[in-house]
Formats: sequence, C-alpha cells, structure tokens
Amino acid sequence: MLPANFQFSQSNLQDYVDCPRRFQLRHFQAQAWPGVQAEPVLEYERHLERGARFHRLIERHQLGMDSAMLAATVAGDAELSAWWRDYLHFDYLHDLPGRRYPEFSLSVEIAGARLVAMYDLLVVVSGERVVIFDWKTYHREPSRQWFLARLQTRVYPFVLVSSGTGLSGGNLLPEQVSMVYWVAAAPLEPVVFDYNSKRLAVDCDYLSGLIREILTLGDGSAWSMTADESRCRFCEYRSLCDRGVYPGLLENISNIDDNIAGSVGFSVLGGVGEVGF
Repeated sequence: MLPANFQFSQSNLQDYVDCPRRFQLRHFQAQAWPGVQAEPVLEYERHLERGARFHRLIERHQLGMDSAMLAATVAGDAELSAWWRDYLHFDYLHDLPGRRYPEFSLSVEIAGARLVAMYDLLVVVSGERVVIFDWKTYHREPSRQWFLARLQTRVYPFVLVSSGTGLSGGNLLPEQVSMVYWVAAAPLEPVVFDYNSKRLAVDCDYLSGLIREILTLGDGSAWSMTADESRCRFCEYRSLCDRGVYPGLLENISNIDDNIAGSVGFSVLGGVGEVGF
C-alpha cells in the first residue's frame, strides 16, 4: 500500500495516467531498478543537473539577487548561459507587476488524500490575478495540445484556486488564474493557459476520480501496463516488464523536466501550505 504520508502530485499522477504499472512499481512498491531513462547517460544526467541549476538561478533572481552576479556563476556553461540570457529577455515576466513567490508549494485535501503542487514561480497582483510560471528546459518545443494533456496543466491551477490561499488578498476566482510555460527551445513564445470556473469543476471531478481509482487498487497483482510501448523507452522498468532493454535517446524525451521537480528545496521558502478541500 501507499505510505501513510504519501502525497499525490502532477508527477506521480502522470505516472499513473501514462502507465498504471509504472505507478505501482514506483510508488506502491518503491521498486529499485537499475534501468536508465535516456541515453547518452552522462549527457542525460548533465541536463538534469543543468536544469536544476537553472531553476536555482531564477529563484535567486526573483528573490532580488543581481542578474550580472548570477550570470558570472554560470559563465563556463554555454547552454546554461544561453538559457539565462533568454530568461532575462523574457519581458512577459519581467514587465508583470506583483509580488513574487519562487519555488512555492501548496496542497489541498481531495478524495481523502493530499494533492500537492510545487510551483516554480507565482506572481501575485493582489486582488486581481495570479500567474503561474513553469520553466521547461526542453530541447524541442512540444505542441500546445501536448501541454494541455499534461496533468500539470490541470493540477497546478486547480490546487492554487482550491487552496483558498490568502496570497491574492482574498478568495481567488478561477478566472483570475493563468499558467505560463516558458520553454528553453522557444524562449520568446510562452505557452499560456487561462483558467475558468468550468475548467475547475471538470478538473475537480477528474482528479477526484483518478485518486479514488488509485486508492481502490490492491497490490496483490500487477497493474495494467500501457498499450503505448513508445513510453517504455524512457521508463527505468522497461526490462522488468519485458518491454525492451535499451533506453530512448535524450533528444526525443518530452518530459525531462518532470525529473527536476522538487529538486530545488521548497521548504526554504515556506514549505507546503495545507488546506482542506
């Protein structure tokens, strides 16, 4: 069974939607397995580390540290320096008024469980709107439809609105929330999703049903595996499931930043706000 303190998130819910067996192995059974997710392995690991460093740079900048001083810390890394320069030219963010909350977490209780969202950045214009920013260090820009289908696009606005947080100076309406994905491969073309009351209701039903479904599954037998075997190329359990031995190529992985989530240290900036729902 799941640990007593288990929290659902966009990442582990995405595991379940992509492949119930993956969720079972990772989160029910905590199955250690030596498979790598992508190759070249060293390049994959460097990309994860570079992405984590990029998140830390932005966190520090949003907390008020000097951009030139931060740039000097990554001068020896051409790719990271390029991401940093592109971020500094992201006027959509920098021209936006409001209070900044980098690396901030919130949670809500839903379907008898806790659902947590770990935000790269919240920009709050008190009493008016809240904008969610998320940094993606993808080598290629996914389609808008791909982002729309991701659990993150549902979970993050839902948790923000449902938490009843006082960040905005009062009750936050769904129509006051938008989510912005910044993609390194297309830094001047943010992917923006505006939230609304209809979407909130749909997401509530969907996420509640998904969590209840997971909680009713027993661990006595293997859960079903995905019918889309292309997903198995980037799963460390592929050999355990007899779905191949060799990993996919780093250049083709579409959700690499999911492995960065939670690596920056959210507790430093206030931890997870717990709110009933």
